Amino acid sequence: MQPWQLACLVIYCGIVIVLAIYGYHRFLMLRLFNKYHKTPQQPKDHFAQWPLVTVQLPIYNEFHVVERLLETVVKLDYPGERLQIQVLDDSQDETCKIARAAVARLAKQGFNITYHKRNSREGFKAGALEAGLATASGEYILILDADFLPPPSILHQAIHYFTDSEIGMVQMRWGHLNRDYSLLTHIQSIFLDGHFVIEHTARSRSGRFFNFNGTAGIWRKEAIASAGGWQHDTLTEDLDLSYRAQLAGWKFVYLPEVEVPAEIPVEMNAFKSQQHRWTKGAVQVAKKSCPASGGPRTPQK
Repeated sequence: MQPWQLACLVIYCGIVIVLAIYGYHRFLMLRLFNKYHKTPQQPKDHFAQWPLVTVQLPIYNEFHVVERLLETVVKLDYPGERLQIQVLDDSQDETCKIARAAVARLAKQGFNITYHKRNSREGFKAGALEAGLATASGEYILILDADFLPPPSILHQAIHYFTDSEIGMVQMRWGHLNRDYSLLTHIQSIFLDGHFVIEHTARSRSGRFFNFNGTAGIWRKEAIASAGGWQHDTLTEDLDLSYRAQLAGWKFVYLPEVEVPAEIPVEMNAFKSQQHRWTKGAVQVAKKSCPASGGPRTPQK
């Protein structure tokens, strides 16, 4: 056998092995989903008094959707005196002016909403969330990205799971506002549904680790602190904190029946950038979780 033939054979076998592992993983997720998806999931108890909740809205150059986000969040069905809203604005464009004006208008209407602007973008989204925690009055932190539109009942549906003192985070399912916009958005919605409908449900209800997806989730503030807080030495701070928290003993809950719709990237470049960030960040978290690796350096976005 010629050297080039041997090299091709090795590459071919490597690809087959990788595909076999991936296929087995998909089969395992389907098997677990089929076994557990009908398992009833209810909170341990109900709060006698609504706990304090802080809603964190990290935004960056979102002038097209920021007002829509704020108008949606202030409609949350939750006692106003138990709710704090933080707009964490790292924008470098007209978003700052629009967001500041919208916050001032809503504050005059009686909503407990504040605008936060940092002097630098150190740590990016993780840095903004960490800075917001310093003035967060809530025991629980609902995090929403700018293109998400939470239903008014989201806190009523999710907050009572924290009556179990072991629960550190509750994740809701992503929905898709523009699923039918194009073939690209339709394909993305299929992939995301596979992750949120099947894999997250299978992992959560079978007692396995799964991750917070950066938005549409509620954290117990104590869980964030005890796991080491938001860190920005990876591109996926959400995945990083998720595994640190679960390794520290916190349990996560996934609620597939609570849908929080959002917009999917409509341009191929935006989609490729998103996938690159998620893939590279996952590899960084894997290296960081391995004691021998020493962890990745601060990423550049």
